[in-house]
Amino acid sequence: MRHTAILLTAILLAVGAVGCSKSDDEKAKDCATALTGQTGGDPADAPTVSEAKERVDALDKTLADMVRSDYASVAKDAADKVEEKTKEGGKSRPDGCEALSEDDYTVLLMAKAIGGLGWTGKDGQFDKLKMVEGLGG
Repeated sequence: MRHTAILLTAILLAVGAVGCSKSDDEKAKDCATALTGQTGGDPADAPTVSEAKERVDALDKTLADMVRSDYASVAKDAADKVEEKTKEGGKSRPDGCEALSEDDYTVLLMAKAIGGLGWTGKDGQFDKLKMVEGLGG
């Protein structure tokens, strides 16, 4: 009887611990919020990893299109600004980000840097017109 009670208690504790853990999206949002102080931008801008990847991919596609259209120097300026902002923001990993893999952390950091530069719209999506305006063009 005693062993059964101990086993049942252990199972309940294990189930409770699993039930209390955060989802990957919640962990990413916590990290994105923590990165706001280091990257600037809107504190409400807390993308998930997949949303952050979409933002970074949109920037990459825009820069590649610019290079193909003979705007390589502008694309380089934009890439340099994102790199600088990402390096500034990535000097120390916030407490809210320790649960993420290095790749997920990096993509969130880049996405938040893009937002910190003011290159996102109200929906959090990358906005190439805002990027050009931010570059003084």
